[in-house]
Amino acid sequence: MGRSSRFVSGEIWVNRYGKLLLMCLVLLLATGMMQAKDKKSATPKLTNADCLACHSDPSLTKDVNGKQVSLAVDEKKFTNSIHGSMFSCVDCHSDIKEVPHSNPPAKPACAQCHADQQAAYDSSLHAKGIKSAPNKGANCLDCHGSIHEILPGSDPNSKVSHTNIPKTCATCHSNQATMRSAGLSAQPSMAYQESVHGKAVANGNQKAAVCSDCHKAHDIRAAGDPQSSIFKSNVPVTCAKCHEPEKTEFMASIHGQAIARGNTHAPACTDCHGIHTIKRHTDPASTVSSQNLATATCAQCHESVKLSEEFGVPGGRASTYMASYHGLANQMGSRVAANCASCHGVHNILPSSDPKSTINKTNLVQTCGQCHPGANENFARAQVHVDSPQAADIGSKVVRWVREFYLLMIFATIGGMVLHNLLILRKKLAFRRDGHAHVAGGPRVVIRMNRNQRIQHLFLLTSFITLVFTGFALKYPTSWLATMFINETVRSWIHRGAGVVLIGVSLYHTYYILATKEGRKLLIDFLPTWKDAIDLRDFALYYIFGKENHRPQFGRFSYAEKAEYLALVWGTIVMAVTGLMLWFKVLVGNVVPRWTVDVATAIHWYEAILATLAILVWHFYQIIFDPDVYPMNWAWYDGKMSLEHYREEHPMDMETLSTVVIEDGEAPAGVEASAEEKTDEATSRQS
Repeated sequence: MGRSSRFVSGEIWVNRYGKLLLMCLVLLLATGMMQAKDKKSATPKLTNADCLACHSDPSLTKDVNGKQVSLAVDEKKFTNSIHGSMFSCVDCHSDIKEVPHSNPPAKPACAQCHADQQAAYDSSLHAKGIKSAPNKGANCLDCHGSIHEILPGSDPNSKVSHTNIPKTCATCHSNQATMRSAGLSAQPSMAYQESVHGKAVANGNQKAAVCSDCHKAHDIRAAGDPQSSIFKSNVPVTCAKCHEPEKTEFMASIHGQAIARGNTHAPACTDCHGIHTIKRHTDPASTVSSQNLATATCAQCHESVKLSEEFGVPGGRASTYMASYHGLANQMGSRVAANCASCHGVHNILPSSDPKSTINKTNLVQTCGQCHPGANENFARAQVHVDSPQAADIGSKVVRWVREFYLLMIFATIGGMVLHNLLILRKKLAFRRDGHAHVAGGPRVVIRMNRNQRIQHLFLLTSFITLVFTGFALKYPTSWLATMFINETVRSWIHRGAGVVLIGVSLYHTYYILATKEGRKLLIDFLPTWKDAIDLRDFALYYIFGKENHRPQFGRFSYAEKAEYLALVWGTIVMAVTGLMLWFKVLVGNVVPRWTVDVATAIHWYEAILATLAILVWHFYQIIFDPDVYPMNWAWYDGKMSLEHYREEHPMDMETLSTVVIEDGEAPAGVEASAEEKTDEATSRQS
């Protein structure tokens, strides 16, 4: 029984495991036989020497569409290339099994080793361009170079080394014909070369941004693609590769917050700094230079009506800034006058309602104090954009009222002056035409202005003209006037100096007319009388209605000369007071409501226009364009007029006509008639 059991157990073991053992032995035998067969029939792997035996020949070429293409490989360059140092020829040309080979090898697929790069490239503009047309996109070799000579990006000689990338991209992107065929422009590439980045790279800066830093290397997409590195909302992140602190500030600003919300109207880095034309802020050609900020950069949005309508942001901010002293001085070349960034910040721009904003009411004193030491809260209440239609403060309202008042006054006053002088000119020209005019002539013996008065007039004349030129030069900083004064500092001091001279001569004239006998006589003769109203009536009757016997008869000064003198007195006071307020604006702004300085600015400007036009239209006519004195009344120079001309213009001035003398004290020949005779003669001429 025991032996039988053991026998049965052995039989079971053989049946269960013997068959398995037999199968393993058969499998091992078969495998060995196959390996022996393969070993016997395998062809040795080709070496680089096998390939170069033919391909090192420079004359080896192939005809491709009628063009001879070289098949030669430079052994040294291949060995030094990134592929030659790691792979053999047949690692890429795996379909070549023997030499010589009868069939041309298939083009190696870069994706075999560079699958990630290939996947990124397949989504790029270059790949899409190639799919639409062979010449509308770059392939791997266009950027990396010949497949047998590709160098690693770390090699300075590589086409894709950091400093060589701009040149590599420019091969196509600076070629106008190539870009035109692809429907693009060559300008961006050429502009980059002149940018701060391009110049830095050209000077060997290894950290300056190149094309691939912004556009990526393989996954180059259109700016409108949300996945593009240059898509608007992605631009701050792209720039942050080099400018992380600026990006952090920007993203916390009102602009950055709007970009983060997906507001495509908000500006990103490139909207202010440019795209390929980025320049240093100290470069006058930069969009963020102090003189270009308002006009070329901030104005893009803040002058826009659309911005006001869509987002409730006040428009016209750039133009109202440019109309202020800050803007005008900036255009004149001032490097100290405040620009947009001086008050609002650069990357950290915040709304005035934000406590951290530089223009928040709690921070204004500090902001203004950067340029105006000693400024207090009262001074800081000023509205920089005071002319803005949206400004509702009392200062802005008063400024607008002043502007409207002066525009009406200028129109009415200067229009009346033009009409007045045209009527006189028409009549006098008619008299000349008909031969009735008494042309000024004869010896100039009547003393119209003495030496003291001429000196006062000379100071008044020179200071006024200087003030006009320097004042309008500031208002129109891009005109030829501005070029006369070198820069804003020179202009401002010349203007202030002329103002001091004008005030000085005005104070002296006040003393003159009050403290001297001839001055008091001058003042009395300039005061308006009832006869001036009669003369104005006679003017209308004679020059408008043609009543020949009603020509106005004037004494020492006509109503027109009296009006001009009184206007001069008033204008000088107004200009002196407002000018001093603007000169010492911090002192004034700390004492009185700050908006009064803005009102003074408006008055100063419009009074200057009124005074200048009055001189050109009214005074210049009297001394230059009046046919009786043309080409000039020289009384301002030597104080004299001819006797006949004086009788013609001032027949009622008996005192002067009866005491005509020349400078040496002798009466001129032919002036023996009595005062009564002179009056009779003048009256007969008029009738």
